[in-house]
Amino acid sequence: MSTPLATTVSARSAVLSLLLGAHPPELEGREIVAAMRLFGVSESTTRAAMSRMVSAGDLVRDGGLYALSDRLARRQARTDSPTMLPWDGTWETAIVTTSGRSAGDRADLRTEMTRLRLAELREGVWMRPANLDRALPASVREVTTRFAARPDHDPVELAETLWDLPAWSRRGHVLLDAVRDAGEDGRARFLTMVALVRHLYQDPLLPDELRPKDWPSAALTQAYADFRAWLADMRIGRG
Repeated sequence: MSTPLATTVSARSAVLSLLLGAHPPELEGREIVAAMRLFGVSESTTRAAMSRMVSAGDLVRDGGLYALSDRLARRQARTDSPTMLPWDGTWETAIVTTSGRSAGDRADLRTEMTRLRLAELREGVWMRPANLDRALPASVREVTTRFAARPDHDPVELAETLWDLPAWSRRGHVLLDAVRDAGEDGRARFLTMVALVRHLYQDPLLPDELRPKDWPSAALTQAYADFRAWLADMRIGRG
């Protein structure tokens, strides 16, 4: 079956995917090189990418051990998903109240709100069902007013307004098909998982009451867990 998956990924993306799939998120340099070779990336390309990533603050090196920086370790925590709580029908709402911010600051806030699984109803008004247990960073608390509310809108329709749920579901099923098609082909499986992890970042983590039928979130999460276990089994030469 044909799928819209990338046939190549950058060395940086591949290294990040390896470390994002490791718990704790650290590997020896030789492990990274060996794994990347399985995916068709040469040692020289891998070493160059790792060096650039250390310089850029993506990785921290301690002797022969490479670990995700604090910033990217938080990204791993986001991938592992915050705790989902029973939903009582209320919606988490954050209204941007600080004006005069630069375009860069506004873009950074938009990125952070999206990472927190909030969606923009209209400019400056961000919402989601109040079913996640996670702290908001100071960068969000300082520029917003936040409250819980029960909108008059039908909650299913509101969720469909905030997110393109059919598109996310379709893409998720395409990725699950690609996982099955990859089988034991390590390179194909790895490329598919890079796309799958990116897709999981966009999961709105809705309560069951608001999810469309045949929602693939649980199956995608399980596929990612299987991938991490596969990476752990694949580690080469770890003492």
